[in-house]
Amino acid sequence: MPSRTRALSWSEVCAFVETLPGIEEGTSHGTPALRVRRTFLARLREDGDTLAVPVDLEERSFLIDAHPDALFVTEHYERWPLVLVSLPRADAALVRELIEDAWSERASKRVVDAWLAERGEADR
Repeated sequence: MPSRTRALSWSEVCAFVETLPGIEEGTSHGTPALRVRRTFLARLREDGDTLAVPVDLEERSFLIDAHPDALFVTEHYERWPLVLVSLPRADAALVRELIEDAWSERASKRVVDAWLAERGEADR
């Protein structure tokens, strides 16, 4: 049985994304949000405990099945390519992976390639 993690805060999410090039902080729907190249990357929902992050619609159900305690979607979000992340239940590594994947889809290929090279990783 996985151990329960402590809740991640918005400031911890922001601290992680500061390691990704081109991140801009702002708002979306009146809540704190992150963007890359003026494109939506993530936002904290009104409850302060839920993060909305873009994902491929075809992969979303697999992600939710793999992490049912941390990831979900409400009826409102069913038609949008987003997954909702319960910060009190999500593992920090999962949140980082979701945001990193969304960032790599939205940042320029040149920036992503340079970032991966800096980390010593092959192209994704």
